[in-house]
Amino acid sequence: MSVSSRRSSGEDLDELESVSWYHYDLSRHAAEALLLSNGVDGSFLLRNSNKGPDCFALSVRAKDSVKHFHVRRQFGKYSFGFNEFPSLQDFCSHLANQPLLGSDTGNLIVLRFPYPRQVEEPSIYETVCVHTAMQTGRHENDLVPNAPSLGTKEGYLVKQGAIIKFVEPIRTLDLTECSAVQFDYSQERVNCFCLVFPERTFYLCAKSGAEADEWIKILRWKLSQIKKGR
Repeated sequence: MSVSSRRSSGEDLDELESVSWYHYDLSRHAAEALLLSNGVDGSFLLRNSNKGPDCFALSVRAKDSVKHFHVRRQFGKYSFGFNEFPSLQDFCSHLANQPLLGSDTGNLIVLRFPYPRQVEEPSIYETVCVHTAMQTGRHENDLVPNAPSLGTKEGYLVKQGAIIKFVEPIRTLDLTECSAVQFDYSQERVNCFCLVFPERTFYLCAKSGAEADEWIKILRWKLSQIKKGR
């Protein structure tokens, strides 16, 4: 994408281009892959959000997962968390002071290391020694892109009376046989949900109804990706 096509919001976007950790149209999937592979706890970057031209996402590495926070620009002011900053410089200065964030999951995150848009790469390339076709008769339309689904989330859930820390995907459960993820209204609490398997059903309770809803959404999305891969 050219620089001119990125300037859909005029001068405001021009000043964003001067921020070395602003990654333009980097997708959520790519941001998670980048921060999980190369970042450390507290690494963060700013990218465009699909919510609109003046909406952005601050993606932050939090141990084994990546959290995404809304950043909104309106009339040259930047809104983030509980604060509104009169300029981009004030917003960047705030992040330079390593703010402590608390999310709905109760996890505390310190923003420490901005992840730069341009990273030096080694000029090392492999030499092709073997090159042969494994199949014949295939065309361009047979090239089907495929990549692992990330979508990370971590937090504490109550399972059968015990408090267990889960990192999505929930590694203690094989989701390939899961048929449904849904709220468990039988518990008469809005923060409970269940995972339905052929042989049994797992009942889990989150800290709040909003937290349970977030788990349900990301687990349903994960199930849809698993089904696509079957």
